[in-house]
Amino acid sequence: MKLKDFIQLLETLAPPELAEEWDNAGLLIEPLNARDIKTVLLTIDLTEDVAHEAVRLHADFIVAYHPIFFGGFQTLEKSNPQARTAMMLIEKGIGVYSPHTALDAAPGGVNDWLAGLFDGEVSAAGTARLIALQRPILLPALGKQVKEKLKLKTVQIAPAGKTIKTIALCAGSGIEALRDIQADCYLTGEMKHHDVLAAVQNGTSVILCGHTETERGYLPILGKNLRRACEPEMQIMLSKTDRAPLRII
Repeated sequence: MKLKDFIQLLETLAPPELAEEWDNAGLLIEPLNARDIKTVLLTIDLTEDVAHEAVRLHADFIVAYHPIFFGGFQTLEKSNPQARTAMMLIEKGIGVYSPHTALDAAPGGVNDWLAGLFDGEVSAAGTARLIALQRPILLPALGKQVKEKLKLKTVQIAPAGKTIKTIALCAGSGIEALRDIQADCYLTGEMKHHDVLAAVQNGTSVILCGHTETERGYLPILGKNLRRACEPEMQIMLSKTDRAPLRII
């Protein structure tokens, strides 16, 4: 598949206009020499290990959910791991695309997948999703349900002292998408301490699952969607070296 055709496919699944203004989604590394895309590696984080994996697999392209360039740097020096990773991929002619918040907000995207884990009526609230539960539930029971559905050992909860009838959720670090939504519970990956306090004081409980733990379960679905749409001879692979950076001990 030609590069422009593959990018068009990605942007059908994650329309760029849905990305948040602060985000750095889109084509981040364009190969200097155009070549057909035959092997694609999917990852949540584009670490140096993932880049080496892409080289070993002779990948032509990487779809990295999180942008490799976030916050920016002014020089490309090999002492900077991000810059070193980018330089290696450029040298090897491997392109990089990040769908990030466009994929969060897209129909059938990350937040729809996350909302679909729970029984209830789902509606869009900007990038976030709002769920009206069929049956009210207490926060500890909901927290246990979240752990089971996301296959987590732990979650953090902040009770606001009322039964949960509505959940507003957003994958990753979702407070900006959730802040103005009225709901009994916010569910996201991570929030700052003072944002948790503010939510609870406003009567909204909080469940925090870990940043990438709210995103990783979607990657195989993205892989299936791409395989379905791509030419049969194309290889769409999930990274085996990509993993959440934090561990529970």
